[in-house]
Amino acid sequence: MDTVEHYRHLIESILIDLARIPYAHGDIELQTIFDREKDHYVLMLVGRDGVRRVHGCLVHVDIRGGKLWIQRDGTERGVARELLEAGVPKDHIVLAFRSPEMRKATDFAIA
Repeated sequence: MDTVEHYRHLIESILIDLARIPYAHGDIELQTIFDREKDHYVLMLVGRDGVRRVHGCLVHVDIRGGKLWIQRDGTERGVARELLEAGVPKDHIVLAFRSPEMRKATDFAIA
């Protein structure tokens, strides 16, 4: 299995595992959305918290240029940590939710 295909399976597995964790409050469903053709992977929150409608992105990861671009990470533990523990090298993980200047101060890939 090539690296990109391995990353696809890994991201999907992480997001599926996160989707199994019940949301702390409200009637909120966690939905996984995978676009393998364009390599976009999203975990959405959908539902209601009392009278308030909840609809938003909890996690968004793209594969671009053979690297994992974490566009959004609203988890407590952190998707980057999950990826590192699964053996992904730091220089293959881009914390895209940080500015390019802020990324320089980390051990992760800049772009």
